[in-house]
Amino acid sequence: MTAEEQSKFHKAQWRFIIGSMIAYAFFYVTRKNIAMAQPKMLEQGVISTYAIGLIISVQGVLYGFSRFANGFWADRLNGRIFMAIGLALSALMNFLFGCTSLTVLFAVFWILNGWTQGMGFPPCAKMLTHWIHPKELATKMSIWNTSHSIGAFGALGLCTFLLWLGLGWRWCFWVPAVLAGLGALFCFFCVKDSPSEAGVHELEIEGAESAKPSSQITSADRRRLVFGNKVIWCVALANFFVYIVRLCFLDWGPTLLYQYKGVSVEKGGLMTIAFELAAVVGTIFAGWFTDKVFKGRGVRTCVFCMLFAALFAFGFWYLPTGASSVWGTLLLMGVGFCIYGPQALVGIVAANQATKDAAAMANGFTGIMGYLSPIVSGIGVAFMKEHFGWGVTIGAVAGFAIIGMLFFLFAWNASADGYRNRR
Repeated sequence: MTAEEQSKFHKAQWRFIIGSMIAYAFFYVTRKNIAMAQPKMLEQGVISTYAIGLIISVQGVLYGFSRFANGFWADRLNGRIFMAIGLALSALMNFLFGCTSLTVLFAVFWILNGWTQGMGFPPCAKMLTHWIHPKELATKMSIWNTSHSIGAFGALGLCTFLLWLGLGWRWCFWVPAVLAGLGALFCFFCVKDSPSEAGVHELEIEGAESAKPSSQITSADRRRLVFGNKVIWCVALANFFVYIVRLCFLDWGPTLLYQYKGVSVEKGGLMTIAFELAAVVGTIFAGWFTDKVFKGRGVRTCVFCMLFAALFAFGFWYLPTGASSVWGTLLLMGVGFCIYGPQALVGIVAANQATKDAAAMANGFTGIMGYLSPIVSGIGVAFMKEHFGWGVTIGAVAGFAIIGMLFFLFAWNASADGYRNRR
């Protein structure tokens, strides 16, 4: 590309990155809002702890299967249209959830929300590999990945404010539903699927020229790029444990702090927001560190992130109940800073290893492994809490972080990407 073409490309690239970040953040606004609503729902007897745990588990598992299944479609269809439809459907499920009082309908609407949520990340994974060069993917995709934390921060902050106003837990679903509907329109009209759709040159990637043109890539080729890669298997298995740690603190954070540490729901919401703010910094740092220190080898950064996440979680476990909430907040921020690095880098490693022709499928596969974790972080946490208390539960979660670190260690010697291995 000429200097003028490069300038146009970089401007269009950042418009895409920022636009898709905004669109994807709305998926989190309509998924993590339940974390703030559930303490009030439990307090009012609208639903039981086991029911909440079961709903979180089934919704999370279905979300993982949805990401996997939709990864196949996202590699073939227009990403922005696919993503916008999923966000609009998620908005509808949230609105209906807020309108009911029956446990069975809570389950139906939130589980269906799990499927529609799975229409968000796979098209993003595909579009990102078309817009960002593999040599920059860890840094720029980590910046993009802060959309998870921005969305969760938005959900927690918005719902904390709504509860503070005294509007009740139902508004924690109705208001996000309206915002997500607007987000779907934004995604449809403002996000561009590829550089060519935006009217700029496509990326030139070393090694890609020796591979088949994208139009000739078959389903068998995509399966080989994903399931024939040992590195993708390692990071997918590690992702199961990454998500246990992340979802335990995110989905149960306000309830955990309320019941275990005696913190008010509103203050617990603010502490969980601090967890997400630290996650933004940690995600960007992990991407930068991967590119600058490990030259794109994301699994090496993940090893250290999981180790320190375990240490901070153990620290939170041992923190005395009467200790200052400042220490609890700092330890939670430490976990957030560390655990979101692997959460972002797993997708980056999978996309780089599978190349742009199978990035969505690879992320669907790692996603399904990650979102099998709600079996543990949902109903599993509810069971451990009811039988052993929150203390033992947090100790177990810290142990899961160590197991995840070991799976990342198995892929320590992996190359930065899979383009050189293509035939």
